[in-house]
Amino acid sequence: MSKPLDQSIRLRRLRASAAIRSMLTETTVEPRQLIQPLFVTEGAALEPIASLPGISRIPLSQLAAHCAELQKLGIHGVALFPKIENSRKTAEGAEALNPNNLALRAIREVKQKCPGIIIFADIALDPYTSHGHDGILNTKGDDVDNDLTVQSLVKMSLLTAQAGADFVAPSDMMDGRVGAIRQALDANGHTGTGILAYSAKFASAFYGPFRDAVGSTRKNGETLSKASYQMNPANRREAIREAHFDAAEGADILMVKPAGAYLDIIRDVRETSDLPLAAYQVSGEYAQLHAAAEKGWLDLRATRDESLLAIRRAGADLILTYFAEAYARDFAAR
Repeated sequence: MSKPLDQSIRLRRLRASAAIRSMLTETTVEPRQLIQPLFVTEGAALEPIASLPGISRIPLSQLAAHCAELQKLGIHGVALFPKIENSRKTAEGAEALNPNNLALRAIREVKQKCPGIIIFADIALDPYTSHGHDGILNTKGDDVDNDLTVQSLVKMSLLTAQAGADFVAPSDMMDGRVGAIRQALDANGHTGTGILAYSAKFASAFYGPFRDAVGSTRKNGETLSKASYQMNPANRREAIREAHFDAAEGADILMVKPAGAYLDIIRDVRETSDLPLAAYQVSGEYAQLHAAAEKGWLDLRATRDESLLAIRRAGADLILTYFAEAYARDFAAR
């Protein structure tokens, strides 16, 4: 018989059984902490999205019922994204300011038939512009005009608040848009409408399936570069500056996007702000796990759960994820 080590501190004692491990779990993921992104269409039937397995564009007529089902699973929030017909897209994204556009009708429909669900409404022009950028191009057509875009985002936010959204979620990364939106909301009696700010949104390569889902234009088959307004993936300190600006301008919730490759940014923002913090597990993160699982290389459920746990452990209070519904169903079955 071998002689035991002279080791009084043995951390494995705290992992000895499932019951002990459960009692000492430091981080959890619950459906109440997840927000389900939903794509809305004018169509009559579900439209499966090839690059997002298990996710479909939902007809407006079925949207409220779907939200009610999510509520039953313990999911309290949805993020709505419209798929706009190409014929309605213009260089200025004028359809975004149509008071009867698809996004606003979707908000009204859900609030009428499923009033308890929390709606986070996207505020950006990319679903509405013919060029696919998140704003209005300058006179040269080679970059987004920041201040002109903010004017449209403010008008869009007011329409969205009037429709009944609980939170407007500016995802465009224009300078000063949070302050301008907050000022306009308050001046027009929408003091109760919150702002979920995409504070540190990086010019990531992980957005491809999302752009397929909303029909955002790609030039000559290549991914559209948004590097002049979305953040450089190499920059860490800048993300903290962005978050601090949004907080000072009146944001109610900050967000980091993407999540999985930016856990350090989530932790940095968490340690420097007391505001609630969200993180967006984006379409490419979701798609890559599905792709690997389809080849038998990874266990989808186990890697899904681990990825969500990592985002929460890094400091996110809320996670926008395409896994929300599936996770909630498995959570309820435990």
